[in-house]
Amino acid sequence: MIPASNDQALARIKAETLIESLDWLREFHGKIVVVKFGGNAMVDEQLQLAFAQDMAYLRFVGIKPVVVHGGGPQITARLAELGIESEFRAGMRYTDEQTIDVVKEVLREQISKSLAEQIQASGAKTIVLSGEDDSLFRAAKVMGKTPEGDVDLGLVGEVTTVNPRAVLKALDAGMVPVISSVAPSTSGQLLNVNADLAASSLAIALGAEKLMVLTDVPGLYANWPERDSLLSEISVSELSELIPKLESGMIPKMQACLRAVQGGVPKAHIIDGREPHSILLEIFTEAGVGTQVTS
Repeated sequence: MIPASNDQALARIKAETLIESLDWLREFHGKIVVVKFGGNAMVDEQLQLAFAQDMAYLRFVGIKPVVVHGGGPQITARLAELGIESEFRAGMRYTDEQTIDVVKEVLREQISKSLAEQIQASGAKTIVLSGEDDSLFRAAKVMGKTPEGDVDLGLVGEVTTVNPRAVLKALDAGMVPVISSVAPSTSGQLLNVNADLAASSLAIALGAEKLMVLTDVPGLYANWPERDSLLSEISVSELSELIPKLESGMIPKMQACLRAVQGGVPKAHIIDGREPHSILLEIFTEAGVGTQVTS
């Protein structure tokens, strides 16, 4: 008799893992998932590579990923290179004419381009888009909110309408759309929009099966910073009550999840982007990762 080698045993484990994903492959085949790319995964080369591989993998197994991203740290760094000081009001970047040009440049020419190239290197076709392309997004200017009242944020807006035609066309062509979060107003003025909320609006318009938002935390905590208060699942009614109590950085992410599910997306997720291949872990395992928002 010849004993099974370690290689054979490892091969069996891999086969079992593949079979475990079969139910999820059936469930999500042909479905659209919108992923908001952000956090540490944007600035860590290995995490960005793992994310790009995840997007290519999803496309090859018949799932249709759509990526939406912002780029706060990269925008701040580029402004500093140009000798422009970043100003924040009510926790949001004040954006003037000079800044919006830098925002557009960094998001499209630096982040979108780099991520698209990495997804392509993993074998999938991509297309780079922004809210300006084919009337994808329209936005309206918003004011910042403080206890003292509203504050002017400059050229900052929120998506008001979505025309998903360009994204659907790209998906039908087998591509992974990579979308930056700038959008024109009805008058044509380009606005800097929150990527979390833009991703949520797009997920609703596309009839997506999931919205997944990458963060730098394991998920949503009911009583931060109590580590044992991490939630694996929360309903929209529970989340509505919890949002006012959250840290400011988590509020737009959880609002994005809330709006998506209220708008018809079956599930939304907050996922730890510091975990390599966290997207695959969420979709293809029973336990999933992060916090799931449901109706």
